Amino acid sequence: MDFGAIHIDHIGIATSDLDSASHFWKLLGLVNNTEDETVIEQGVTTRFFSTSPSDESVESHPPMIELLQPTSPDTPIGRFLAKRGAGIQQLCFRVDNLQALIDYLLDNGIQMIDNEPKLGAGGSKIAFVHPKSTGGVLVELKQKN
Repeated sequence: MDFGAIHIDHIGIATSDLDSASHFWKLLGLVNNTEDETVIEQGVTTRFFSTSPSDESVESHPPMIELLQPTSPDTPIGRFLAKRGAGIQQLCFRVDNLQALIDYLLDNGIQMIDNEPKLGAGGSKIAFVHPKSTGGVLVELKQKN
């Protein structure tokens, strides 16, 4: 059970238009300090907003807002938008040892979408927990970079 500390990494919000969805978060003062990234394997373009200004001297990672725009309608985010419309799509937790956490969850009867880590935004390792095991919330697990 040695998977390390767990922190909220980000909340993913599905949108059909990154630019219009960004307006509110910018008004709040959240900082978009990275370039948009298209993750081909996920069929999505992402844009991250930090809940506090980036400070290179501090080794912390504040929770983020991730806007997710599908690259086509037949992607997971495209299907989410068609079925539910824009809104919160997932909650992501950052962990030290992703594979150890996946193994622990599987050993305890949790249904995973991904039994092994896969590539996510920013080159991170990610895995998803099935909403059937979390009370209806899609949970993303991300290994700390």
